[in-house]
Amino acid sequence: MSPRELLLDSFKAAVAAADPLQIVPRHLPQPPKGRTLVVGAGKAAASMALAVEQNWQAPLAGTVITRYAHGLPTQRITVVEAGHPVPDEAGEKAAQRILESVRQLTADDLLLALVSGGGSALLSLPVDSITMADLKAVTKELLRCGATIQEINTVRKHLSKIQGGRLAAACKAKILALVISDVTGDDPTHIASGPCAPDPTSFGDARDILARYECAVPRAVAHTLERGMRGELAETPKPGDAAFARTENRVIATAHQSLAAAAAFFEANGVRAAVLGDSVTGEAREVAKVYAALAREVKAHGAPFKPPVALISGGETTVTVRGHGRGGRNCEFLLALVSELKGADGIHALACDTDGIDGTEDNAGAVATPDTHARAGKLGLSADKLLADNDGYSYFSALGDLVVTGPTRTNINDYRAILVV
Repeated sequence: MSPRELLLDSFKAAVAAADPLQIVPRHLPQPPKGRTLVVGAGKAAASMALAVEQNWQAPLAGTVITRYAHGLPTQRITVVEAGHPVPDEAGEKAAQRILESVRQLTADDLLLALVSGGGSALLSLPVDSITMADLKAVTKELLRCGATIQEINTVRKHLSKIQGGRLAAACKAKILALVISDVTGDDPTHIASGPCAPDPTSFGDARDILARYECAVPRAVAHTLERGMRGELAETPKPGDAAFARTENRVIATAHQSLAAAAAFFEANGVRAAVLGDSVTGEAREVAKVYAALAREVKAHGAPFKPPVALISGGETTVTVRGHGRGGRNCEFLLALVSELKGADGIHALACDTDGIDGTEDNAGAVATPDTHARAGKLGLSADKLLADNDGYSYFSALGDLVVTGPTRTNINDYRAILVV
């Protein structure tokens, strides 16, 4: 098996380890005395809903929201497609329907919430003081500025009627939230902005984040946060709130599990695997510099690992957008790695998002080989220039090295593998 094939197949192993159709059934509870309502949001929502339908014999109904082109045919649970990463009116309408249906449940019923990455944008129901246009505007600012997902979600929670534990607070029934984690640390409060999880953050935290990144936001957004800080608006439900006494948030798939599956794949193919962590954060290009230095050390000196070895990691890097190019954080990472290595012998790499979408593009990520830098040079492509324009997509597209999977309908964040042979 070639290095490229090893990398691509290791990515497939990582994604397969987070397949909702395989994971969800083992976590389903017994049917309640009353009704069962299924709600959810995220890139894995449709596959999670399908898994419930296929393994639930009692009556069932509900609505889940997923990204456009991520739906699946279901019989009892309605799947709605909506905007991501920028929310839209389709998501708003479906979120309102979900909230209204949850409010009708009684103590004899069960709310089964299916939560996965991407749910923050999809389950968007703005508070009365702002419009969907306002929410779109602040989301675009946050996505461009380099804020972490935790920071972005802190702002979202305080502009939402349904996130930050508000869905749980609206429910009188027992709640089981099955959660597929796409955030470092796997804390349910940060996944899809924690609709069923207590929120430890405040209106003041949200306001400070917008100030720190110098985000230009609509006046209605700023006014809403100021009112919240003055106590004129109710805070999100906090740890210890009575709503969470009847709520369980159960994380059923994580980046660590998928990295372990990829490591097992490499080991089975005679390559040692070194897991460098499932919570790598920071600017993508800066993380790439560190990984390039490590890969060179391994190749030149056999330390801290002797080749052949696969250096694998997960997490979620960030990109501060300064250019006008195409590409998400994985192409940004890989392009920066190519720029640092400049064709170093024996070092191959892959960086992909496990949801099949790198940023807002049609690829999961890309692969790089020792001859990538030279091949690009023959085409007149400069890694440094395209990196300055945040244009990793164009670079790897011209080389035929994009990884295109289509929607995987799961999401446990980024997967990076550097193979040193």
